[in-house]
Amino acid sequence: MADPDKTRMIEDLEKEISLLPAGSISIKKNGSREFYYHRVSRGGKRSEKYVPPEMVEDLRKQIDRRRELEKQLKELKQSVPVSRGKKKEHAVRYRTFVLTGEPLWNMALLAKDFRHRECYGTLRGYVFGKAADRVFILYGLRRTGKTTMMRQVILEMTEEQRKKAAFLQIGRHNTLAEVYSDLKSLEDQGYMYVFVDEVTMLENFIEGSAAFSDIFAACGMKIVMSGTDSLGFLFASKNQLYDRCTLLHTTYISYREFEDVLGIKGIDEYIRYGGTMSVGGINYNGISPFESGKSADEYIDSAIARNIQHSLKYYQDGGHFRLLYSLYEKGELTNAINRVVEDMNHRFASEVLTRTFRSSDLSVTARNLLNDRESPIDLEANMDRPAVEKALKDMLDILEVEEQTVEVDEERAGQIKEYLMLLDLITDIGLVYLPRKGEIGQKTVFSQPGMRYAMAEALIKSLLTDARFGEMDIADRSRVLERVLGTARGLIMEEIVLLETRNSCPDATVCKVQFATGEFDMVVHDEKNLTCRIYEIKHSAEAVPEQYRHLVDAENCALAERFFGKITGKFVIYRGIPVTDGEIRYLNVEEYLWNLRNI
Repeated sequence: MADPDKTRMIEDLEKEISLLPAGSISIKKNGSREFYYHRVSRGGKRSEKYVPPEMVEDLRKQIDRRRELEKQLKELKQSVPVSRGKKKEHAVRYRTFVLTGEPLWNMALLAKDFRHRECYGTLRGYVFGKAADRVFILYGLRRTGKTTMMRQVILEMTEEQRKKAAFLQIGRHNTLAEVYSDLKSLEDQGYMYVFVDEVTMLENFIEGSAAFSDIFAACGMKIVMSGTDSLGFLFASKNQLYDRCTLLHTTYISYREFEDVLGIKGIDEYIRYGGTMSVGGINYNGISPFESGKSADEYIDSAIARNIQHSLKYYQDGGHFRLLYSLYEKGELTNAINRVVEDMNHRFASEVLTRTFRSSDLSVTARNLLNDRESPIDLEANMDRPAVEKALKDMLDILEVEEQTVEVDEERAGQIKEYLMLLDLITDIGLVYLPRKGEIGQKTVFSQPGMRYAMAEALIKSLLTDARFGEMDIADRSRVLERVLGTARGLIMEEIVLLETRNSCPDATVCKVQFATGEFDMVVHDEKNLTCRIYEIKHSAEAVPEQYRHLVDAENCALAERFFGKITGKFVIYRGIPVTDGEIRYLNVEEYLWNLRNI
């Protein structure tokens, strides 16, 4: 008789192996350059796919892991005696990793204590509603609650509905034909609710996705698909799944939702972890994306750069790369994206990507420390700036102009921005210059504050590697490091307020205004009533008159009223308690963001 423990171990190994890529990595040389390919043999036929340099190590580890598990599986099977009794009825064999029944329920139970995201109702409405001939697409960056939402909707099912529900986990080696085979098998067994996780891993998903709606959903099956490659879903929804899918994007997470779902209050916590449903061990995934030794650039590479590259690679057989193909082929697309993220406080244009790299956080910090009235510090004289910035560039995989083999011109920069906007990673906020007749520019805001903050933490690490900086007095070193992070928090908090105010006030114009001297961090213009509210945004927790000097500047206020209409309120948004100082109202930032829907 077979040992039930060993049988279970065999099943677990087979499931894990099914999620890992088979084959090997081959290297081809063209002159001094090396190009990597993933080589796989199926049915006597060998195929090769190009692998970007930054993805090689991850693929190699997965292939090695598969080989190690296959060896363990072989040894384990050899230790299990062959049964010579009555032959059991043949069980259904799936090509993907499929969960049904009790294993499915146990997986869903992992989300029983989590609160629902604000967008959860849309998913629930599809699963339990009357929608027909449509599939549901749940997409967004990693760690934004996609799998958790699927588990939550399974928990709401009746016992009878759960008997007809299945969960498919797609591995890198799976094909679309294998997924269709499993769906057909599930349909034949009477399953009505199917959740397909990481479906965009399928290399031909975009071109062959129509069958999900045309065959299976049309027969009454409710299909929920999730994945991190947002572009892949967007391409499919515009083509093969046109008007036969419901899209739900999970990437953008407001402060209000972050606080409500995770139960964590505080703008600094949102600045540090915002953009994921993760914080300090209380999160959807058990661990923060920037803890456990994982660096910010590692997360960006996997969550953003690979997202773009994977989707473009398999859309129209790579024919949609347009001008970005040369960057992709040379392994420099990640460099361009990292440069954008670090320098998001500047205008997004080709000079931002191609100019000699200087850390904006470091520049602002050095200037602020030098101008400190009580105890100025000349940071430039106490560090080897080239060495510090080289360490930072190495961490972020950023190339200097002379190191780039492909020019990032205005058109390529525009295409990168286009894809980042489709991913909900960046957005443009109006930047109005007065009194130059209301000349309008753009301030590009990054919607993932946690990733932006991680860049500042990378700068801290690079400073700590500098020998000259290490010779400074420990108190001065601490002041410098805190000022770097404080500068970053201030810039990020301003962008959070601008973005969330704009999203919550669709009928108003939300912008930043700059004058010949001074600026308003935010103006909310009511076009219908010809009025406006003006704001300063400060990361400080103390109320100081210096903070609102621009708001009470008579000349600047007159210019603003001439362009936007009567000023109906002057506010300072900060981290302290609400107070009033004359005509200036101080608003607590957490309360302001929480109550945005009501303004």
